[in-house]
Parts: sequence; C-alpha cells; structure tokens
Amino acid sequence: MSDAALTGEDRVTAPLGRRRIEIGTNVATGGYRVFAALDSNGPEPRAGQFYMLAAAERWGSGEGRPYLPRAFSVARAAPAPGGVQLEFLIEDVGPGTARLAALEPGDGLWVTGPLGRPFSPPRDLSPDAAGAILVGGGIGIAPLAIWRDRLVEAGIPARVLLGFRNEEHSGGLELFDCSEVRLASEDGHAGHRGYVTDLLAVLLEGDDARSAAVYACGPPPMLEAVREMCKERGVAAQLAMEAPMACGFGACMGCAVAIPGGGFMRLCVDGPVVDASAIETALGE
Repeated sequence: MSDAALTGEDRVTAPLGRRRIEIGTNVATGGYRVFAALDSNGPEPRAGQFYMLAAAERWGSGEGRPYLPRAFSVARAAPAPGGVQLEFLIEDVGPGTARLAALEPGDGLWVTGPLGRPFSPPRDLSPDAAGAILVGGGIGIAPLAIWRDRLVEAGIPARVLLGFRNEEHSGGLELFDCSEVRLASEDGHAGHRGYVTDLLAVLLEGDDARSAAVYACGPPPMLEAVREMCKERGVAAQLAMEAPMACGFGACMGCAVAIPGGGFMRLCVDGPVVDASAIETALGE
C-alpha cells in the first residue's frame, strides 16, 4: 500500500441509510470488549473514520433509553468473504454502551458509516515526517489500532504509546498485535507509572523530533497536552476527537467545537480527525 492509498482527503462515503449487520464475536479484553461483525453492503473504511451504532433489539421504542445511536471509531477493518469484517472496542459506561457490550453472536446491529475524516499520512502533514508516533488513552486507543495496521502495510515505521487510568479501565492491547507498544498507567499496574504524555515527551526530545508525525486519541485533557507539546516543538500532529453525536452527518450540530478566530467545526464531518494546529482552545475545559 502506498502513501496515496492512505490520504486523509480521500474519505470513504457512507451508503445512504442505515443497514443491519450481524454480530460474529464479542470477547472480553481487560475492562473492555471487542465485537466483530461482517458488513456485507458497506465499503471498507479509512483509519480514523467512525460508525453510528445501535442494537437492532431493545433500543429505544417502548423500552426507553438508549434513544440515539452511538458513535464509535472502527478499531479494525479487513476484506472478508461476503463483505468487510469490522471490529469495535467498547466500554460499558452507560445505557447505550451497556447494550452494545452485551450483544451476542447472531444479534443484529444497525450501522451507518463509514463517516468522517480519516487520518493523513505523515508526509502529508510535514515533508520531514517519515514515521509516526501513535498516542492513545483509554478507549481512545481504538482508531490507532487500524491506523497502525495501515501504516505497517505502507511500510511506514510507527511507535505506539498507550496509557490507561487503571487496570479496570484498560484493555484492547491485542488489537495492536506487536511487541513495540510502550505502556503507561496512572495506578502503575502496567508500564510507566504516570501519563502516556510522559512517554511522548521523551520521544519528542532531541533534534529529530520532527522526523515523525504524532497521532492521538483519548480524553480531552490528554489531547490538549499532546497538542501543546507538539506545538512547542514544531511537530505535526492530528487528533481524533470525540463529542456527543446524534446524527453523524452534520445535521444536528451536537458535535460542534470552537475553532480559532471564531466559529465552529462539526466533528462528524470536519473531523473526527483534525489537525492539531486547527485547535487552539483548551480541550480540557
């Protein structure tokens, strides 16, 4: 796969309407779950794109919450007999995610997608960037897993830094299928005791810091720290951001975030992947 096949401007457009697919597997991974489903009518997504998901049964209608679909970045995608195999990383934190985490093989899943803007290759962000540094926090590691797959396929070196709050809120390491992952945990249960941005600070020291572009996804305070570090060192970076979404295609304005100079961007269509230089507000506020 060439850099051209990775371009962030070449987003895959979702087919009109939602479609029903079937859960193939749902397995525990630490405090999270990974479920896989075969999409027989949708295109293969780009790394960084997302889907709107809703269980086909016991979702809204007469049973109350959840009402709206939930947005999830795809963690892995690959051609398979009969369609595209999709994998999603889920953490049970509320009515919607609880229902999705409880899906069993054979259950139906409504999907709309792929949606949004994907990651761009390092040299699209900076001519000096020959490699990538992937920085993930918590459930935000999901889109970085598929991005690492695509970078490896293109022969682009990538270093992976993952951080978790504690053992209960961690998992999904098998999605990266490599021994080159460096870990950080706030409670010290794995790897460096502290923040994943501590590990990033080490990699960004020295004159060769600009030889790699940074890609990050995680909690807003982590993303703000990554943005500030990269800005100070002149390192190109993209952030995969999260916001509440009701539609996924720009109609509801629920995912609007402020941009420098005034105005807003809708993360579902202008993101969720955005250039760090385009975000100057404090993401942690």
